[in-house]
Amino acid sequence: MAVSRTAAKQTTTVRRKDAQPIFVWEGKDKRGITMKGEQVGKSANVIRAELRRQGITPTVVKPKPKPLFGSAGKRITQAEIAIFSRQIATMMKSGVPIVTSLEIMAGGQKNPKMKEMLNGIRADIESGSAFSEALAKHPVQFDQLYRNLVKAGESAGVLETVLDTVASYKENIEALKGKIKKALFYPATVIAVAILVSAVLLIFVVPQFQMVFKSFGADLPAFTMMIIGASDFLIAYWWAVLLVVVGTITALVMIKNRSPAFANFIDRMMLKLPIVGKILHESSIARFARTLAVTFKAGVPLVEALDTVAGATGNQVYENAVHRIRDDVSVGYQVNMAMKQVNLFPHMVIQMVAIGEEAGALDAMLFKVAEFYEQEVNNAVDALSSLLEPMIMIILGGIVGSMVIGMYLPIFKLAAAM
Repeated sequence: MAVSRTAAKQTTTVRRKDAQPIFVWEGKDKRGITMKGEQVGKSANVIRAELRRQGITPTVVKPKPKPLFGSAGKRITQAEIAIFSRQIATMMKSGVPIVTSLEIMAGGQKNPKMKEMLNGIRADIESGSAFSEALAKHPVQFDQLYRNLVKAGESAGVLETVLDTVASYKENIEALKGKIKKALFYPATVIAVAILVSAVLLIFVVPQFQMVFKSFGADLPAFTMMIIGASDFLIAYWWAVLLVVVGTITALVMIKNRSPAFANFIDRMMLKLPIVGKILHESSIARFARTLAVTFKAGVPLVEALDTVAGATGNQVYENAVHRIRDDVSVGYQVNMAMKQVNLFPHMVIQMVAIGEEAGALDAMLFKVAEFYEQEVNNAVDALSSLLEPMIMIILGGIVGSMVIGMYLPIFKLAAAM
């Protein structure tokens, strides 16, 4: 019963601390220099007293105005979490206490939501919570893998070292995600530009030629009639075409998020795409290897590590495969044997894992696998970029050229008849 009262008291303390308003202040120091800032406090009088203790004579202390359109600031991205991880790891390795580190980082944040989250974590730690427990209140920003690594570091008394490892992991994973987005962005850009150019020509250019053709009074070539028909349809029903495209994309995204079977089908088809599929394969292997290496090195049990790793592969097919590997390892199989059964991992990866298991250096071998495949992804994305640049010109040239030929065919036909 005493434990429950203590927990309730701590919860109340945290809520009161989180509920304190933010004040903006302005004042002058002992040299007469004007200073400005923000500070959390119970009231303006408390803030004034605190400023005077710091040698600042306050001239203005008022509640921070709320944003006009609700909660200000964009959402917290994983790139920001990666930066946060590196900053707190650096500060703690330098001997700065964790509460002070969080306070310093919160003061330098431009994203209000990130600032609010860091202040909340700091308040939880000040009230007696462990760092991992404070992070657990923000599961969207700090996934299970992140929290497990921090918890393992706290238990072993090597939090600074683990945070440095986590920071390196987040930086590598975010860099890899950036490469994958770049690989997918190029084909999407080609398609989008091709559609946009086609729509502009059909809506604005073709009707001008159509008015000229009416004065000819002659039959038009079939190819020209096809282009004119597409132009008439798009002008009359552009809203329906736009609605169908947007609706289809939205429906596919919603179904993928809600149906594991459909998500598995989409991810499997993505892996079969030429060039891009190979990049997705290699990135999933790199993420699997690096995540498993980091968790295993931090002292997380292998079966629990595999359970955490599954969601970090970035692909439903690989996620299901890692779950199968976890089940096999939990009943006594070696990792390399379990990997061989799923028929997804290259022979080289399986052999390196086998060598790592035999030598008792599984994490070291997995790091080498991750580095190799991350470099392969870098090279493949660079090659894809070089390949797609001329392809964009060819596709756009083909579209524009086809439109021009279709519009000039009647003119050539009329000239030949004369």
